[in-house]
Amino acid sequence: MKLFRQHGRFAFLLAVTALLGAPAIYAGELSEEQIADLFSQGKESFREANALADEDPEAAKDLYRQAAMRFERICREGGIQNGRLYYNIGNAYFLMGDIGHAILYYRRAESLIPNDSLLRQNLDYARTRRVDKLQEKQETRVLKTLFFWHYDLSTQFRLGLFVALLAIFCAAGSVRLFVRRGGLAWLMGISAALALLMFGSLLAESIAARRYTPGVVLIPEVIARKGDAETYEPSFEEPLHAGAEFTLVENREDWYQIELPNGRRCWIPSRSAGLVTQLENRR
Repeated sequence: MKLFRQHGRFAFLLAVTALLGAPAIYAGELSEEQIADLFSQGKESFREANALADEDPEAAKDLYRQAAMRFERICREGGIQNGRLYYNIGNAYFLMGDIGHAILYYRRAESLIPNDSLLRQNLDYARTRRVDKLQEKQETRVLKTLFFWHYDLSTQFRLGLFVALLAIFCAAGSVRLFVRRGGLAWLMGISAALALLMFGSLLAESIAARRYTPGVVLIPEVIARKGDAETYEPSFEEPLHAGAEFTLVENREDWYQIELPNGRRCWIPSRSAGLVTQLENRR
């Protein structure tokens, strides 16, 4: 597998991660024993695929596919939402050359383990392999510059910073009850202002997670149209390709109206894409 040989550093990052200690949601029909067996089989297929990647890329691809199918069955029939498991599925799809499904599962993993640095590196690298290079709209770029802490700092870091700033404010307030110094008032004001910024950032992130449904194009090519039927004209000269990310605007039977990062809106068949957060899980 040429890609696997050329990017040794990335291949190292794709080692199967353990499920122990990872946050998960369980609500399915498979027994614990069946889930354990499927995970063991999938992990073994992944290991064998890694061993064959250089000498027999096609056989390795089949084994990666088997691993992905077993892990997906754990999610689908076992009702498990687990960041590490999604991460492993994304790895398997990437090494199969399926960029669309790889990005989809990396995004699902990101929603559960947002502060994993290896996941972030894998997702960023997978995005560089996409055909479509869609630039973000100007408004988004401006917001990311003005509110850099919201976009650049992880959720966990912002939460920890909020707690620390709140503690500083309370401690300074307590001391000021007995010691009247101007410096304490300044410290209370600064810590309160920064704490409010962190709280606002966390609140905005929570609202956005409930309001917006991100998705990923999964098939090699899909013609984006101006309406929800094949009879409508194409929205663009070129089709969208696997891995293109979007935000769901409207779900109408077999069609999605989507908004691309550059702000353009169009319609695509729902079968051509996957949603990072399933709609039924948002109700």
